[in-house]
Amino acid sequence: MTTTVVLDTSALMMPVELDVRLFDELDRVVGSYEPTTPQPVLEELRRLSERGGEEGTAATVGHDLATERCLVVDTEESYADDALVELAREGVADYVVTNDLALRDRVLEAGIPVIALRGRNKLATTQP
Repeated sequence: MTTTVVLDTSALMMPVELDVRLFDELDRVVGSYEPTTPQPVLEELRRLSERGGEEGTAATVGHDLATERCLVVDTEESYADDALVELAREGVADYVVTNDLALRDRVLEAGIPVIALRGRNKLATTQP
């Protein structure tokens, strides 16, 4: 059975904003997995990329990573955070990657482990 790791907007922006080698770190933490992201995350990244500056660049890189490396899935929810929680509650996600504290708490409440930044550029898992 494949491990599904669902990435949110903040996770996909980590390579530029926080100098995190995202997929290398996920390989280290999880091993073999299917990187997945809900469609609303792509929409959020697209909107953020239009702002320009470092955030816009990070969002553009995140969008490219998502479309090139992730399985993009449709959800009932149109808001990115709600879509991630939906995937957690439905048992689609084995892990969710986020640096958003409010989202982290919601995912942990749904019983799914969260992978987030620990230290300067390493990822670690928080269990529910």
